Amino acid sequence: MTSEEKNASEVSLKDISAKERNIEILSMPGLSVKLRQAGESLELSASGTLKAACSPILKKINSRLKEEKLALIEEDKVIPSAWLPPIPGPVFTRLIFAEIQIALGRYIPETVSIELTRQNSSRYPPGTVTDELDANTVKRIIDEALDYGTFIITFTENDPLLRGEIFELIRYVDKKRAIVNCSTWGTDFTKETAFRLKEAGLHSLMVGIYSTDPEKHDAVRKSKGAYYRAVSAIKLALEAGIMVVMTTHVSPSNLEELSALYSLASQLGVHEFSVWEAMPKSGKEPVITDKDRKTILDMYQRINASSNGPRMFANTYFEGQMLGAMEGRRWMHITADGDVKPGPYPPFSFGNIKEESLKDAWQKIRSYPYFQKQKILSPMHDPEFLEFVDRIPEGAKLPYPFEKVYIR
Repeated sequence: MTSEEKNASEVSLKDISAKERNIEILSMPGLSVKLRQAGESLELSASGTLKAACSPILKKINSRLKEEKLALIEEDKVIPSAWLPPIPGPVFTRLIFAEIQIALGRYIPETVSIELTRQNSSRYPPGTVTDELDANTVKRIIDEALDYGTFIITFTENDPLLRGEIFELIRYVDKKRAIVNCSTWGTDFTKETAFRLKEAGLHSLMVGIYSTDPEKHDAVRKSKGAYYRAVSAIKLALEAGIMVVMTTHVSPSNLEELSALYSLASQLGVHEFSVWEAMPKSGKEPVITDKDRKTILDMYQRINASSNGPRMFANTYFEGQMLGAMEGRRWMHITADGDVKPGPYPPFSFGNIKEESLKDAWQKIRSYPYFQKQKILSPMHDPEFLEFVDRIPEGAKLPYPFEKVYIR
């Protein structure tokens, strides 16, 4: 833990008077950040010469704390969203410190997502040798990410729980430095799996459901029974005391299902309903329109203003209005082969983690002017970025080296 984080690790809401609580969550030369709690009201404030650097992110977080319901409220902390660390706490302190760095122009990968396997419906047979990242390499990625300032580690894509070392890897992450999220299809999810995830210190489990019609969901997953396995995983994880997020990807073809999906999330009792805009694979595919985004944002504001039902997360708001596009700016992604990408969706490689450090790979991404621009749209929705995608030769192996399509 750095000196900037030293005062955050033991802070607890219950240590302060119940009438009004003023908690210092960050103290460093030139900056003090405090959390004030009065009843159910929470507000962050800053003082010191570096106040201007962190005021924008504090203002945005305060706006969410004031206007929206929280994903989870516990005796000594609150969790605004599965995509944010508990407040107060040492990981939230790292978030503030990271945002100060970004405000000063030093962008770091706040979130690092890692693919562990290509499997999604069954485990590899015993004795199978693959070229997926070995556990020691994944641990090196985690170490380098945490040293760089990352505070969210996400195991994602396919079904990470089919990787035998998943519990070991979740446990390996220092929970005073980062929260750990993990997605699952619910493939082989059992009661034992749920309790092992809880014991390993998982922050939240992400379970994707793409339709309330089991047959439609199964068609998306290309696996019969996938819907019921996903629902079962949600129920078992909730019983084990894990924070659970039901996720979905929305496109023009299933926008009308969002209300029904939220009703399902409410019935299941998840903590958050997470909506991500579906990404096209090329500039020729139909994408979410501004009108569609308004529909999503209207639903987002309506749901989060109500005290009933789970909180709604929408990357339409989080990446659009709140922080801007994150891929290559606050987010980097590592594939099961070790290819480094700005996020899961862009079909480009910026090197391989087996051959270079995470820091070098991140700086390579950041060296391109495109990723130095502030954007509202994710790369795969941005016409400027899709011009690069359309330069990929037909039939080329993906992810494709970005330097081969970038014209300086």
